[in-house]
Amino acid sequence: MKRSVLILMVLMGMGITSAYGQNERKVIRDGVRAYEDGEFGEAEVQFRKAENINQESYEAEFNTGVALYGQEKYEETVKQYQALLDQTDDAGKTAQIWHNIGNSLLEAQQYAPSIESYKNSLRLNPSDEDTRYNLAYAKQKLKEEQQQQQQNQDQNKDQDQQDQDKDQDQQDQDKDQDQQDQDKDQDQDQQEQQPVPREISREDAERMLKAIQQQEKDVKEKVDKEKAAAAKVKTEKDW
Repeated sequence: MKRSVLILMVLMGMGITSAYGQNERKVIRDGVRAYEDGEFGEAEVQFRKAENINQESYEAEFNTGVALYGQEKYEETVKQYQALLDQTDDAGKTAQIWHNIGNSLLEAQQYAPSIESYKNSLRLNPSDEDTRYNLAYAKQKLKEEQQQQQQNQDQNKDQDQQDQDKDQDQQDQDKDQDQQDQDKDQDQDQQEQQPVPREISREDAERMLKAIQQQEKDVKEKVDKEKAAAAKVKTEKDW
């Protein structure tokens, strides 16, 4: 079975030789027991008590970071350990700090900086197989993330192109519809401009017919009169 991806952080509670001695050691041990029972919040409380007892306690500050990690407060964990880097020149301790920073960043899915943290740890402790394993895992997760991002970009690009094509098709359809509506309006205007034949009643038709007949009669009478007058003039000349 493969070992867990994130190795359990070492709880430091031994080797306390400060003047605060027994008090500090007892509080740290209480914190360790709380941590082992899964009571990470209580563990943090105890470790911070130890910090108050001895503000130079490397063990208390280191274990506070462990308790924060157990509560999934990864950003706070990173800050806790970054501050601790300035408090030791010991290569082994510094390697542990970088290892734990890498774990916190890995849990926070910040794969690129977690990789750099593991590398920093391995530079100080090249034989640490746990850190090497976590480094390989972080690299794999970063690769998967980049592939997913590329896939999302490709999908978004395809979707954008489809949306553009759809918009263009809709614009073309709207343009065709506008032209059809315009042609229809023009045809309707032309039809409205043409005189519409008015149906007339029978009485109106008879009146119109009589009027035409009367006009024809008047014209005929006028023509007859003109002919008669012309004939009279001709007769007088013959005399």
